[in-house]
Amino acid sequence: MNSKKTDPILDDSQKGESFFNRELSWLAFNERVLSLAEDEDKPLGERIRFLAISADNLNEFFMVRVAGLRQLVDRGFKRLPKDDVDIDQLLMQIMERSAKLMARQNQVLPELIGCLHDENIQVLSDIPDDDQDRLWLEDWFIDNVLPLITPTTLDPSHPFPFFHNDGKGMMLELTSPNSKPMQSVILLPANLPRFVKLPGDGLRLVLVEAVIRASIVKIYPRHQLVSAAMFSILRDSEIEIDDEANDLIHEFENALRARQRGNVVLLTLSKDAPKPIRRLLKSAMGIDENNFFDTDGPVALNNFSELLDYIPKHLLFPAFAPRFPQRIRDFNGDCFAAIRNKDIIVHHPYESFEVVVRYLQQAATDPDVLAIRQTLYRTTSNSPIVKALIQAAENGKTVTAVIELKARFDERNNIQLARALGRAGVQVAYGLTDLKIHLKMSLVVRREHGKLVSYTHVGTGNYHPITAGIYTDLSYFTCDKDVGRDAYEIFKYLTSHVQPDKLKRSFISPHQSFPQLKLMILAEIENCKNGLPSGIWLKCNSLVDHRLIELLYEASQAGVPIEIVARGICCLRPGVAGLSETITVRSIIGRFLEHGRIYVFANGGEFLSDKNIVMISSADLMPRNLRRRVECFMRLENPTIRKQVLHQIMVALLRDEKNSWYLQPDGSYVHLQTDETSFSCHEYFMSNPSLSGLGSLAGAQDNG
Repeated sequence: MNSKKTDPILDDSQKGESFFNRELSWLAFNERVLSLAEDEDKPLGERIRFLAISADNLNEFFMVRVAGLRQLVDRGFKRLPKDDVDIDQLLMQIMERSAKLMARQNQVLPELIGCLHDENIQVLSDIPDDDQDRLWLEDWFIDNVLPLITPTTLDPSHPFPFFHNDGKGMMLELTSPNSKPMQSVILLPANLPRFVKLPGDGLRLVLVEAVIRASIVKIYPRHQLVSAAMFSILRDSEIEIDDEANDLIHEFENALRARQRGNVVLLTLSKDAPKPIRRLLKSAMGIDENNFFDTDGPVALNNFSELLDYIPKHLLFPAFAPRFPQRIRDFNGDCFAAIRNKDIIVHHPYESFEVVVRYLQQAATDPDVLAIRQTLYRTTSNSPIVKALIQAAENGKTVTAVIELKARFDERNNIQLARALGRAGVQVAYGLTDLKIHLKMSLVVRREHGKLVSYTHVGTGNYHPITAGIYTDLSYFTCDKDVGRDAYEIFKYLTSHVQPDKLKRSFISPHQSFPQLKLMILAEIENCKNGLPSGIWLKCNSLVDHRLIELLYEASQAGVPIEIVARGICCLRPGVAGLSETITVRSIIGRFLEHGRIYVFANGGEFLSDKNIVMISSADLMPRNLRRRVECFMRLENPTIRKQVLHQIMVALLRDEKNSWYLQPDGSYVHLQTDETSFSCHEYFMSNPSLSGLGSLAGAQDNG
C-alpha cells in the first residue's frame, strides 16, 4: 500500500484540546476501512467486501450514534452533558465528514465495477439493449418481483406507506393515459436479491432496481414514466427498556417493534431526483435537509456484499484453514485432559473456534460433568454452543445460561435462544438491572477421583462461530483453582446480585475495573520516578474513557513509555509536547478484524520480562465497559501462555507494518508505504502456531 493519510480531527484553533471527539474518531476509523477498498494491492473481491463493510458500518453509526445525538437535541440539550461540546456543531461536522466518506464510496465503486468487467464480470446499472435479454428480464420480473411489490399511487386516499428501517424504495413520476401527472412509490421487499444474473455466456449481473425501472409498464400500463429515483432510509435504532418489568422478554419484543418505527435519521436519495420528489419525501418522513444525503451512485452500498456470491476464488484472499491445536490432538481430542496437562490459549481465527465448540460438546456428553454455566452475548441462530447446552440439560446436567437480551441488533435472536434453552430445562438468567453482561465466560464442573474440578473458559470475543472466523480473539482454557473460584463468584454475581468481595486472578466491571487499572497506572508512574523499569502496552478496540486517558497522560508526563494498539475509536492525543510525548498509538486494519483485548504493565520489569502483569479482557477502555457493563479482566500466570501473549502476539502487533496506521496529534492517521517484504502480523499469525497449542510439535521448547 502506498503512503496514505486521513483528514485531521482538530484544526489549528483546537491545538489546546486534550481529547479527540469520539464520533469523529469513529468516522476516521471507517475511513481507514474504506482505504482497503481503495487499495489496488488487495484482491478485487476483498476490495468489494471492504466497501460493503464501510457502508454497513456507516449505517449503524447513523442508526445509533447520530440518532442518539438528535435525541438529545429533541430533548432540549444544547451541549453534550459530559464533554461540553456543542451538539449542533458536532452534527454539522459529522454530516460533512460522512458526506466526504460517502463520496469516496461512490468514487471507488465505478473503479471496482470496471475491474470486474476486466475479469469478464459485468455489473450493469441499466438493462441491456439486447431484445432477448429484455424479454428474459421481463419474465423474471413478472415471476419474481411483481407478486411481492405493492405500488402505491399517492393521493388523499392512498397515503405514503410505512418504510421499515434500512428499507429501499423507488419514487416515480408518471403521466396517466389522460395526461394527468401523478406520483407513486414502490417499497422494495427486503428479500429481493440486489442483483439479477442474466443467462448466457460470461457473468452479467443487473441491479434489481434497473429491472424494476424498466418494467414499470407492467405495473402502470399506458402510463408514461417521467422520472424514477431510488432512496433508502435509516431509522433511530436505540431502544428503551424497563429492566424491572415483570416479563422482560415481552418488554423487549414490544421495544423491538417500536424500533422499526423510529425516527428517520438519514435518507439517501438519487442526486437526479426531481425537486417535487424530494419535497414529498421530506414531508412523508418528517425530516429536513439535514437528514438527506444525495448520491450519484446506487443507494444501500452495504448490499453490494451480495456480489461476493459471484466472485471467483482467485479474486479473494487465498483460502486459509484455521489450525486445530496439536496439544488437544495429543490427548485424542479430549479437551479436559489437554487442559489438565497445561493451560491453553487458542488464538482465533488462526486457530479454530471448533475447540470451544468441542469443549462444550464434550461437557454435554461426559457423564462426569455435573454442571455448566455459560454467558451468551452474541451467537448464531443455530448455534452449536446453544445445542450443546440443550443436550447437556437433556442429559441431566445442571446448566445455567446468562443471556444478554440487550446485545444491540441481536435482541430478537437472543430472545428466541432464551426460549429454546428454557424449554430444554436450562436455567436462563438475563443479567443485572441497568448493566449489560458483556464478559465471555464458561464454567464446567467435573467430578474427578471423588473431587470436583472446575474448568474455565475466558474469551475476549463472542461465542459466535461465524465472527470467530473473521475477528481476532483469544480463548483461555484452564483448570486453575483460583480461576475456577473466580468464575464461580462471577456467575453467582450474575444470577444472585451478590458482588464478589475478593477475586484472586481477575477483577470485574462495573465496580473493580477502573480502580484496579488506576492502581496499575499509578504504580508505573511510581516505578518510573524511582528509576525502575516502567511501561504500559495496551491492545483494545476503543480508548474513550477520559478519566483513564488523563491517568495515561499523567504517566506519560512522568516519563512512562506507553504503546497502544487501538483499532477503532481513540480519544487520546498522542505525541503532544507536555501532555503525551511518550505515547504512541497505532490502528491495525487488515484481512482480519482486530478484536481481542490485551493489557500489559511493566510492573518493575522490562517489556517481556517475567515481572510484567499480563491480562486479557472482554472490555474496551470506554465508560460503558468500565462502569455500565459486567466485564472481566483475567490475569495470566502460566509461563507458556504468558510467553505466547507477550513474545508472540504483542511483539507481532507492535512490529506490524503492512496493516498499521499511526495516530497523529491532530487526529489524522498515517499509513507508511509498504511492500511485499514489510511485516504483517496477520500473515505471521497465519503461519506460526500458538505456543500453548503446540503440544508434541514443540519438543523441548514447550516446558512451561
